[in-house]
Amino acid sequence: MSSIVQGSGIGPLLFLIFINDLYSHLKKFGVTLKLFADDAKVYSEIVDMCNIDQLQGALDSLAEWAATWQLPIAVSKCCILHIGNAALCRPMCINGNTLPIVNTCRDLGVLISSDLSPSVHIDGIVAKAHQRANVILRCFVTRDPQLLTRACIAYVRPILKHDCFTWSPHLKQDIEKIERVQRRYTKRLRGREGLPYDERLQLCTCTLELRRPHFDLYMCYRIIFGCVNVRVSEFFEFSHAAQTRGHPYKLFGLHSCNNVRSSYFAVHVIHVWNSLPADSVDFSSFVIFKLIDQQIDLTSFSCCS
Repeated sequence: MSSIVQGSGIGPLLFLIFINDLYSHLKKFGVTLKLFADDAKVYSEIVDMCNIDQLQGALDSLAEWAATWQLPIAVSKCCILHIGNAALCRPMCINGNTLPIVNTCRDLGVLISSDLSPSVHIDGIVAKAHQRANVILRCFVTRDPQLLTRACIAYVRPILKHDCFTWSPHLKQDIEKIERVQRRYTKRLRGREGLPYDERLQLCTCTLELRRPHFDLYMCYRIIFGCVNVRVSEFFEFSHAAQTRGHPYKLFGLHSCNNVRSSYFAVHVIHVWNSLPADSVDFSSFVIFKLIDQQIDLTSFSCCS
């Protein structure tokens, strides 16, 4: 925006005011718009040709709005991603430029595929995590296992846990790929070469697989108790059955017709959440809940157990 210093405190607020009317501008076309800073996603359920015309009309209106407010669209970064078996029978265009149809696209750091499988994203982060682990072992002069483990926790683990509740793996091969990063790293530490993985885990507390259910519970808590700006009804439905035991915030288990849906965060976390022991869990604050949750054994919810 003109006359606004980049990096200022008021800059993000002014930009939100500047771009906020785009939602109401496209709402009349029957499409859904998601905005994050200057990134926009437009999507719609395609049933017939009318939906295709509405989607193209929304793209034309988006281009017109951008030209009016002198906010040019980076067409080279735009693409079409089909979710499901059906495909568009005609190309989509922005400013006369045909948008390419892709099998994967990156959304806020997570690689989304047309079949909604997390395998492609997992392959990418595992390769990046191995590269960073190798850099740490080559660049650090010290061979102290404690220090090298702290470096792994600080620089490698964040790659493997970023938004993990959105792409949590359900296939054994994907789970083992992620675990192999920590397994290989701890095996290269001095004095740990010949030890089994269970003993090497004393440095890392637990496996990466057992950490993910805890992250799922943290996000579930934030959604249920309004710590994040999303509607609970879009993810969960509270159970209204008479409760004889358990905590008072149990969720209704949704039925899934396919594997993709059953592995979705809002479905697979319900069983873990409902199984929390009422006598030990405190829901009064997120900090207290997190401290108590870290002491709960979630081994039974391991995908490979």
